[in-house]
Order: sequence, then C-alpha cells, then structure tokens
Amino acid sequence: MPAFKAPAPGFAVRFSPFHENRLLAAASQHFGLVGNGHLIVLDLAAAGPGAAPAPVFSFPTSDALFDCAWSESHESLCAAASGDGSVRLFDAALPPAQNPVRLLREHAREVHGLDWNPVRRDAFVSASWDDTLKLWSPDRPASVRTFRGHEYCVYGAAWSARHPDVFASASGDRTARVWDVRDPAPSLILPAHDHEVLSLDWDKYDPSILATASVDKSIRVWDVRAPNAPVAQLSGHGYAVKRVRFSPHRQGMLMSCSYDMTVCMWDYRAEDALLARYNHHTEFVAGIDMSVLVDGLLASTGWDEMVYIWPFGTDPRAM
Repeated sequence: MPAFKAPAPGFAVRFSPFHENRLLAAASQHFGLVGNGHLIVLDLAAAGPGAAPAPVFSFPTSDALFDCAWSESHESLCAAASGDGSVRLFDAALPPAQNPVRLLREHAREVHGLDWNPVRRDAFVSASWDDTLKLWSPDRPASVRTFRGHEYCVYGAAWSARHPDVFASASGDRTARVWDVRDPAPSLILPAHDHEVLSLDWDKYDPSILATASVDKSIRVWDVRAPNAPVAQLSGHGYAVKRVRFSPHRQGMLMSCSYDMTVCMWDYRAEDALLARYNHHTEFVAGIDMSVLVDGLLASTGWDEMVYIWPFGTDPRAM
C-alpha cells in the first residue's frame, strides 16, 4: 500500500478496532516544539487498489499532538493528547465545526500518552509530563481519578488486555508502575531500566508479561509476578526505543520503533529474537501499531512526515 504524506512530523498511529481500513494518525509541526498539531483519519481503501490512503477526517489543533487513541465503544470517537495539557475528544462522523466534542483540561503540563481500556471499553487513561496519570470517562467533564507517585514525566500508559482494572505506566524516573484503578497507589513499582522508560505494553496472551522500552536502546520483557529480573532483553536498536507494541495475533511477538530510524519485529521467546528490521523511514520513528482486525498488518509514522502501512514480511516501500 502506498505511503501517506502527513502535513507535519508524525508522532502516533492507531488502527481502528472497528474498521480494518481505518487508521488514526497524530502529527505536529516543528517536531512538537512549537506550532500546530493535526489529527487525521485515513481510509486505506477509499482511493482503490494501489492508491495512497485517503484522509477522511482532518482536524488542525492549536498545539502539538503527541498521541492518539480510538474509542473501544464508539466507532468514530477518538482522543488526542495535546502539548497544552489537554485531552481532546473528536467524533470523525461529525464535521470539523462540531469538533472537538469534548475538551478535557486538568493536566498541568504536556499530555504525552493515551490508551483506551479494551476490556471495559468505557474509559481511557492519560499520561503527562506533570508526573501524573488520569482516568477519564468520555461522558464525564472531569477525570475520575488521578494517579500520583512517579517522580518525573510519565510518557505512556497501557491497559491490560485481560484485567479490566489494571494498567501500567512508563516514566522518565526509570520505573514502570502497575496500577489498579480502584487504588490510588501503584501495586508494583518496577525499576525497569537505568535510563528513562519511554513506552510499555502488555502481552495480549499472557496477562503477567509486560514489555518496557527505554532510552538505553533496549527492550526488556518482565513477568510481573517475579519482577526481580527480566525474562528477556532485546538489544538491536542504535538509539532510544520510542515505542513498543505486542502483537494482538501472535504470542511473543513485539514491534518496536526507535530514534535510529528503524522499526523492528521481535519474538522475545526465540533464541534469535530479531525477526525483521525495517529501514523505510528517513527520520526518527515515533509511532507504530499492529492491526487487531488484520493479522500481520503494520503501521508506522515518523518525523519524515510519512505514514506507512504494510503486511509483516514485506517491504513497506514496495507496497
């Protein structure tokens, strides 16, 4: 599938959980330092076979966007993490004049991460550089709960694919923390790396397995029942690992992206863990995702302003 040229450097991509041909992308001018953001919904099939994805919804924002997430309960609803400390909810079925449908302003600094609860489907969590996380319901104008304890910027959060009340967070304080929404304190503080932790994700098949990605160029895989040492360490990136995602279809498979301008696929259980390395971007790669509806369909975006969608095992530039 041909690539899409975004209007600004890309920061995040997310496949729709409802439509196999829909992809959400967040982009920001001037690498997120100053300027506007852009939230874009792409239709991967609208322009026909062999054509580039077509934007069916595009909304400029007054500040940078660092992350985005689809609602798990409403097919056209999505959320964006903004550099002005707000979370913005958009309905792609409505015209731009009626968006955003909700503006949530509580964080004191940039919102850097978002994740929607895939089990309960009625809530999402935000991660901020103000060192906190907040739990939100799309129907409420204020947050449900604030989670404090991190000692530096919180870069991302990820819900468990099995436990409806459990999520984890990644922070510049070099820890990953596991939380239960019913308790304001973390149930586990994991000293995951010797440098900042930028991203994490839960295994979709084993609810005890958590992967963390760090500035130290590595990915570590943990069993949270025995957190004294990682069960695997994946080394191969040349610079900080920006994001990590577990496959929704293949147990043990992970996807990662890095400031080394590459995307990697891994099987942490294999002796030769690195399955593939993709060098299609020409700048930092900031966003990745794997489709929950189409086995093996991958997406990435980066500061080269490109969005690529391709099947695992093929060359993204050849599509």
